[in-house]
Amino acid sequence: MSGTTTLPTAATSTAVANLIRFLETGEVTEGLFAPDVFADVTVPLWRLQADDVAGMLAIRIAGHPCPGQVRVERVDATARGFILEFEERWADQGQQWYSREMIRADLVGSTIVEMKVYCTGDWDEAQQRAHARDVRLLRT
Repeated sequence: MSGTTTLPTAATSTAVANLIRFLETGEVTEGLFAPDVFADVTVPLWRLQADDVAGMLAIRIAGHPCPGQVRVERVDATARGFILEFEERWADQGQQWYSREMIRADLVGSTIVEMKVYCTGDWDEAQQRAHARDVRLLRT
């Protein structure tokens, strides 16, 4: 079976860049999200949804204070948008936090109309140390 590759368009590249900026700064570039954006966020042992920008922002702000840093691992264009795989790091409550996430976003032009977020959960410094001590990753 042969695979099909979807190449990123200028609109996809714009949406990805604006989404990363949002994740790092909390700033929403005009046109990044549709007013009725649907967000479906899955974290360990919980699932949240919003059907507008205000609701989606409330989920984000409750979970990840800004600013932070995003390290992109991979971006794949899809027929309807893109998939973004990334790590986030941020400071909160006197600690450095870490998470791994994946977002599948559907676009109209360069505007996100729907996105699904899958998150490992937030690792505090103790969890990060335990993981470094107990697990040898084959790839980073």
